[in-house]
Parts: sequence; structure tokens; C-alpha cells
Amino acid sequence: MSALWPVLLIVLGGLLAGGALSTWKTAKPLSVALAACAALAVAGGLLRLDYL
Repeated sequence: MSALWPVLLIVLGGLLAGGALSTWKTAKPLSVALAACAALAVAGGLLRLDYL
């Protein structure tokens, strides 16, 4: 199960990034917040994989 967490975090980052892109025209502050959360999720996943 511990090997699955990094993959789930990276997938979550992708979903958040998609949400950030889709909300850019209507709600820019929400989009920026989603993009920041996406970056944190991907960074957390990469750190768990020991790539950074």
C-alpha cells in the first residue's frame, strides 16, 4: 500500500491541474489555488518516490 501513495498523489495533482485549467476563465483566484495544490501534490508524490 505504501508504494501506491506516490502514484495517487501524482494522479491527484493531475486532477487538480485539470480543474485549474478549466476554471481559469471563470474564477482566477480559485484556479491559482488549485494550481498551487496541484504543484504540492505532485511534489509530494515525487518526494515519496525519492526523485527530488
